Amino acid sequence: MRVMLVFALVVSVGACVDRTQSPTVPAALNIGSNQTIFVATSREEIENDQFGAERADHLSLLEFTVSIPPAHTVGELEYGYGNPDPQNEFVIADRHEFDSVAAFDSRTRSALRKLAPANRDVTVFIHGYNSTQAETAFRAAQLAHDLKQPGLKFIYSWPSQGKALGYVYDNDSMLFARDGLEQLIRSLNTIGARHVNIVAHSLGNALLMETLRQIDIQKPGSAAQLVDGVIMISPDLDIEVFHSQMDRLKDVPDPFVIFVSKKDKMLNISSMLRGKGRVRLGNIDNVEKIGDLPVEIVDTTAFSSDAASSHFVAATSPALIALLSQPQAMNSTFYSEDVSLNSFVLGHTVASPGSAVHVVLER
Repeated sequence: MRVMLVFALVVSVGACVDRTQSPTVPAALNIGSNQTIFVATSREEIENDQFGAERADHLSLLEFTVSIPPAHTVGELEYGYGNPDPQNEFVIADRHEFDSVAAFDSRTRSALRKLAPANRDVTVFIHGYNSTQAETAFRAAQLAHDLKQPGLKFIYSWPSQGKALGYVYDNDSMLFARDGLEQLIRSLNTIGARHVNIVAHSLGNALLMETLRQIDIQKPGSAAQLVDGVIMISPDLDIEVFHSQMDRLKDVPDPFVIFVSKKDKMLNISSMLRGKGRVRLGNIDNVEKIGDLPVEIVDTTAFSSDAASSHFVAATSPALIALLSQPQAMNSTFYSEDVSLNSFVLGHTVASPGSAVHVVLER
């Protein structure tokens, strides 16, 4: 009975449209506000300049201009597929595919130099399970827009099947995609960025941790040299596995922030699939399990009620976004004599406390 209930819940989040198809709409350049999103993907290219769920043996490198509709509501991700409406939906207004790593690096290096020195940061967004390439670009643009995020924005698009019943395939693809993510991280350290920061969601956190681990196996301490800060959002990751991955790192990127929620419906399903007591890191019920790690845990459970997605509260709760997008509000909420929360999304740089700090947000 429990397995059937889980199956029904998973199927209910599926879609009946072809989610790989997101046409380019040049007219949208003059309709909404535009966000430049750089793309590195280990997906195989399919027809019409789209990228699907098959795994490629090389990285494809692209630049998207995402148009955010004038009617956009903070915390919402409004998009269509076959015939999107730029007035009301996120749209890819322009896209360009680079023919070499050198061309991609030259373009991103040039884009960085046009920014003020204090804003020459790079943020990479890694999507989770059941995501397409266009949806990932839209989410990165929405986060950057709503959180007023400075610097260059990148996505690492790994070959998720983009289907509700593709969880097992996605787990394998996550492991497949490690080398491509490492290649991107190393490349970004050559373009002159002040900081290279990574934001990962859901299953994307497992990919991130596996990649950091393999980097440090090659040269201990190099993961923290290549990645300056990490934000994990709703990580779909076993707590014991996470602890073993962190133990393998000689040094840990600083800051290292984990957004969690006890009301995360998708992670509750993920936990049920694994058996009694197998809580995921993103809905951890006892922070003492990782209390010895130099991480900062932010409990967003109180903001779940107004979030469009309980599995992505940090991106879909208007109240929490309003808090995260205002550094002064964050300072008064998070900082005290005893606790310092580090969040590169806000541009702060604060020393790591050296062991886990648990902050429970209250409304």
